[in-house]
Amino acid sequence: MSEPIKLLVVDDHPVVRDGLSGMFARDPGFEVLGEAADGAEAVELAVALRPDVILMDLRMPGMDGLAAIKELAARGVPAKILVLTTYDTDSYVVPAIEAGATGYLLKDAPRAELLRAVRAAAQGQSVLSPSVATRLMTRVRTPEAGPLSQRELEVLELVAAGNTNRELAAKLFISEATVKSHLLNIYAKLGVSDRAAAVAEAFKRRLLTPGGADAE
Repeated sequence: MSEPIKLLVVDDHPVVRDGLSGMFARDPGFEVLGEAADGAEAVELAVALRPDVILMDLRMPGMDGLAAIKELAARGVPAKILVLTTYDTDSYVVPAIEAGATGYLLKDAPRAELLRAVRAAAQGQSVLSPSVATRLMTRVRTPEAGPLSQRELEVLELVAAGNTNRELAAKLFISEATVKSHLLNIYAKLGVSDRAAAVAEAFKRRLLTPGGADAE
């Protein structure tokens, strides 16, 4: 009988950690070495316990999952990292994989899929949830959109401040049709389909900062 796959479970929610640990502990093919509530704790436990696979959440207080992945790589920790999160947008997926994650799954993955994914990750195979794989394929096939222009950033700042298209047009001395054209360009470049998503994505990419539109 082969050795069980040694796991480290990293998530800031105790209920999620308990659920994952319990699920893997019930399977003789796995051994849960420990749990961590943030990235810093994950790094220290990974160095000390030397797991085969780390199940890593991304959004956590203090050191987040992405920073932990980078730190683990910098320290030469050989464990395979399988991201397990609720977020599948490009701004989460691509940086995690670029930082060294072996796979990327969503928390709504069925139990059987998660078990298979951890086994595959332990063998060094890349594992992606279907939605993440689709996003990456689309990103590869679609030319990278250029950065937002200064005018588009101005429009986005005013949108974030709650201005309507009419108010935008008045403040920027342009027509409402031009405002709509700018918005469509912004949506295309950010990979979103509406105003709220554009603002959210801009904050994620740090194109906007809190209070940035207060000067208007």
